[in-house]
Amino acid sequence: MFTRITGSGGRRYLQIVESFRNDAGKPRLRVVANLGRVDGMQDGHLDALIRGLSRAAGREEPAKAEISYGAARSYGDVFALHELWKELGFDRALARSLRSGRRKTDVEALVRAMVFNRLCAPDSKLGCLRWLETVAMPAMPETVTHQHLLRAMDALMDHADVVEDALAKQMRPLVDRDLAVVFYDLTTVRIHGEGRVEDDLRGFGMNKETGGIARQFVLGVVQTAEGLPLLHTVHPGNMAETKTLQGMLESVLKRFPVQRVVLVADRGLLSMDNIGELTALADRDGRKLEFILAVPARRYAELAETFQSLAFDADGLAESIFAGHRLIVAHDPVRAAEQSDRRRARIRELEEMGERLAGKLDGQDAGETARGRRASDRGSYSRFAKAVAEAELTRFIKPDLQADLFSWSLDEAAIARTELFDGKLALLTNVAGITPAEAIARYKSLADIERGFRVLKSDIGIAPVHHRLPDRIRAHALICFLALVLYRVMRMRLKAKGHSASPRTALDLLARIHRHEARIADRKLDGITTPSPEQLELFDTLNLSKPA
Repeated sequence: MFTRITGSGGRRYLQIVESFRNDAGKPRLRVVANLGRVDGMQDGHLDALIRGLSRAAGREEPAKAEISYGAARSYGDVFALHELWKELGFDRALARSLRSGRRKTDVEALVRAMVFNRLCAPDSKLGCLRWLETVAMPAMPETVTHQHLLRAMDALMDHADVVEDALAKQMRPLVDRDLAVVFYDLTTVRIHGEGRVEDDLRGFGMNKETGGIARQFVLGVVQTAEGLPLLHTVHPGNMAETKTLQGMLESVLKRFPVQRVVLVADRGLLSMDNIGELTALADRDGRKLEFILAVPARRYAELAETFQSLAFDADGLAESIFAGHRLIVAHDPVRAAEQSDRRRARIRELEEMGERLAGKLDGQDAGETARGRRASDRGSYSRFAKAVAEAELTRFIKPDLQADLFSWSLDEAAIARTELFDGKLALLTNVAGITPAEAIARYKSLADIERGFRVLKSDIGIAPVHHRLPDRIRAHALICFLALVLYRVMRMRLKAKGHSASPRTALDLLARIHRHEARIADRKLDGITTPSPEQLELFDTLNLSKPA
């Protein structure tokens, strides 16, 4: 039986209706009772009837029923990420790659939980467990332990090649098959842990975040011109950047069957060996591989004569030939003047320091007394040479170690040669159908990958890493890379619709949608917070279904 409201002559009536089957077996309805007009009822008119029906059903009266509430769990952010995860096909790719008859845990769900945790509240694996207690994660096992998460990371690395190929397959539809402009850059990720292990990734090198020597590993990321990350690479912390280029390109060409690839990379990746490798790769399989690489400053000395003969146009652009390829140079006179002025100012400060030291020595020789310890030519030399080295100006200021008296010289020719390179950006490319202005614009777009590194180190929290085993470090990098992919896809969709929110702001806003649980006597009720218009707009902008 059920209640039904019917209308007649502008009036509305409440009825109790029963469904049944007639002798022919066809479903029919019949009115059991008419309860009167709805539009004429006062509040509480049916309360006695409701209490009577509750007693007839063996339930407590609502007024006497015990009501308890469960903890509200954040739902909107993980729901949106789960919908995006499914839409990109990552759930199917991981499920196929990690399928095992012996494994009882749902590895895809555990990996998904760790990826979502990096985006919502980045923390350690133990912190991820605490976070799972505060969210209503869709399709999660009832019990998740720290060991489950570690075993899931191990499973990722046991099938690393298969997993990465499957993920790349899901991303291929997002990449243009005819031409792909890909950006490649590397960063360093700080890592903790003592002792050594076999094939240790934790090497000491110059850390880009701290500017000093740190224990770290090197992370490379390849992304498209639209900002979509395609793949990542992990290398020991002391590996030279130039040695990572060839392996990365082979992976790109293997996983993404693009006919023409234009590689844009920063100055740390240019070497003559790499140029040869790029040329050799371009001849394979009938595919075209081109590049736009920044020339490192250490190679500028070889370009001195070329720079002197360049004729810059009104936009400050010029072109020549270097190492058999197009050399494109951009010159910014304002920046050049600033760099020259700063260098000259530092040189003047050091010269003034040298004059003070020499004046004190001359005064001592003339019999003058001064406060403090007595100066010596050797001590003055040491202080002055240290200051010059710390200012990184040893090419221009030359303290004379062989002289009996403290002295130095200034290399004006070296200063003039260096000022020739101020305000200049040099690019080497084999792309024929591109203007100098387009090449410079492509290179400047490389800055977007640096923004991706900042997201990895801030919003996603890739560092510091506390894992010790190489495969666990690689698994951690893969989890953070997948989080970056979701972040960038969200950014692309928000930007395409002209929405001002960042992915971080969007997730924070959606996290205010909670899943609630309540119990009335023996009945369990659950529901979600009614989404606000702003939250519903976000789901529409991201092209994701809304939570029900």
